[in-house]
Amino acid sequence: MADVRDGLCYTRTHEWVRVEGDIAVVGVTDFAQAELGDITYLELPEPGTTVKQGDSMGVIESVKAASDIYAPVSGEVVEANNAVVNTPELVNKSPYDDAWLVKIRMSTPDELKQLMDAEEYRKYLAETAATA
Repeated sequence: MADVRDGLCYTRTHEWVRVEGDIAVVGVTDFAQAELGDITYLELPEPGTTVKQGDSMGVIESVKAASDIYAPVSGEVVEANNAVVNTPELVNKSPYDDAWLVKIRMSTPDELKQLMDAEEYRKYLAETAATA
């Protein structure tokens, strides 16, 4: 079973969010990195970019597939993690810690209510696995 961290918010497209004041730190979940396999490339939005909840804001590529990265909340990207762009395999090693992707200053913090908590995400993964 994938590592699902308590205290984070999750999307159905397998992004996680850690809230730090008005900043949403965003990454991809352990489940996502395991499904993708060895991550080989990341394309992230530049600081200053405005993103809208649910819209594509980047790309993650692996030896198996390429997938969009979706904005879990709306706002302005204030920082992108260049370390993970330069060393994409960090996503496989440390999806919740070293391999965060972007920090977004939230314009609509209420959007967090549309995301799943850890328990809901665990149930979602179990349901997804049951139908696969």
